[in-house]
Amino acid sequence: QVQVVESGGGLVQPGGSLRLSCAASGFTLDYYSIGWFRQAPGKEREGVSCISSVDGSPEYADSVKGRFTISRDSAKNTVYLQMDNLKREDTAVYYCAADSLLLRGCVPNMYDYWGQGIQVTVSS
Repeated sequence: QVQVVESGGGLVQPGGSLRLSCAASGFTLDYYSIGWFRQAPGKEREGVSCISSVDGSPEYADSVKGRFTISRDSAKNTVYLQMDNLKREDTAVYYCAADSLLLRGCVPNMYDYWGQGIQVTVSS
């Protein structure tokens, strides 16, 4: 059974950092495209950062470029999202998702397997 579970969210002050983890079970992350998405209240779910199943190349939303870094630890079967210089507008529920057929891309409806989501709140 394919499962992804997010962890590492919480409350952080503006300018602070958090690292989200996406632990996979039932499949090998290296062979899937993995994405981080977020949804703020009243807004649509949007792609934050995704990593390709083909070559592990990352892509980022313009709003997080230079601040967020996606990475993959094959030994731990886990994908991370390092979030630095957080801003209030980064507040949202963050989701990890996986797909075996997608070669690359960061659009939510491209992904089949979703975690439950985890809250990230940036506030002073």
